[in-house]
Amino acid sequence: MRFIADFHLHSKYSRATSKDMEVETLARWAKKKGIALLGTGDFTHPTYFAELQSKLVSSGDGLFQLKKGDEGVRFILTTEVSNIYSQGGKVRRIHNLLFAPSFEVAEAIRSKLGHFGKLSSDGRPIFRFSAKELLKMILDISEDCLLVPAHAWTPWFSIFGAHSGFDSIEECFGEMSSHIFAIETGLSSDPEMNWRLSALDPITLISNSDAHSPNRLGREANGFDCELSYQEVIDTLRKKDRKRLLFTIEFFPEEGKYHYDGHRQCGVIFSPSETKFHQYLCPRCQKKLTVGVMHRVEELSDRPPGFVPKNAIPSIHLIPLEEIIAEGLGVRIGTKAVDSEYERLIQRGGSEFYILLEANLEELTSFVPKNILEGIIRMRQGKVSIVPGHDGVYGRINLFPEKQAASPPEGQLKLF
Repeated sequence: MRFIADFHLHSKYSRATSKDMEVETLARWAKKKGIALLGTGDFTHPTYFAELQSKLVSSGDGLFQLKKGDEGVRFILTTEVSNIYSQGGKVRRIHNLLFAPSFEVAEAIRSKLGHFGKLSSDGRPIFRFSAKELLKMILDISEDCLLVPAHAWTPWFSIFGAHSGFDSIEECFGEMSSHIFAIETGLSSDPEMNWRLSALDPITLISNSDAHSPNRLGREANGFDCELSYQEVIDTLRKKDRKRLLFTIEFFPEEGKYHYDGHRQCGVIFSPSETKFHQYLCPRCQKKLTVGVMHRVEELSDRPPGFVPKNAIPSIHLIPLEEIIAEGLGVRIGTKAVDSEYERLIQRGGSEFYILLEANLEELTSFVPKNILEGIIRMRQGKVSIVPGHDGVYGRINLFPEKQAASPPEGQLKLF
């Protein structure tokens, strides 16, 4: 069975998330997007966990579905955990994505973690023990659990982060490294960047939305061709099975908010070489620059740009349909015009991923306005213009650069 999965998202009980991040709304949006398997997110939070138990029912294969109003969407129990601790004379801040095969196992994980921190304080709880200890803890509870380092290159909170991470999986997880089968590349990197590290060749690269609002679901995701069950999905990730993990769906990584180096307060965006030239200091205020994902990949890579490993799983770079509509109409996302056109296109096309990935030009021409259709064509061809994200600011992607001002906004230093 071919399907698309998005494992990493947050509930309304996480900080800076929409109040609509609850399973009924998530299921409706997953159907719009064309997502068949969705992570629950935040199963460690006591209130949300109780909601999951009351609103979901087992589908008999380690997955779950809504008790009422089934949208044909399955859920898999997931949560993100933050580990902040000292190792090697440095403070480490690592986020990890956890998978659990049942409510009973998830409850055992919650019970264990509850001894080390307050689970109700945030959907993504913080603990002061190491990522390695977390991995050992969940595997002692159930060998069917899976830990995946989340957004692996984000500067401040990830395994390879420039400011608080490690230089290798082994440095982080030690003797437990053999139990790390996959990493999440994150919005600011894509598989092509990760292919430059030969150490990651055995590792499955997955991509997820890390959504904080329902319309952000699927901005990154994974295409499978296997049985829709917990064990089949986990086995596919563990074995890096190219026959069953078909592709990942990616942001253009430049759009991620930590792709390039920079200092947002001063409007400075630098490539890695420019950062080195300026000795890692902002030329305007002399404060330290935030080193982004591209720079970090350059530091750790042992292969040139463009290298493709044997048996690499393909990636497909997409722009969310709402963004294409907004640019095609010349208005902002979130306006009534965009929302109305999005709903109309979904009703005609069936789902966002079908429109962006599968529908042929003849079919699209029958219901997609010319300016929006041109945007979809340009996206499929990779004809985009992007100002890279930096220091927590998302990059700006343009499908119609001829309509945009030639120079960056006032105050922005763009030297790459």
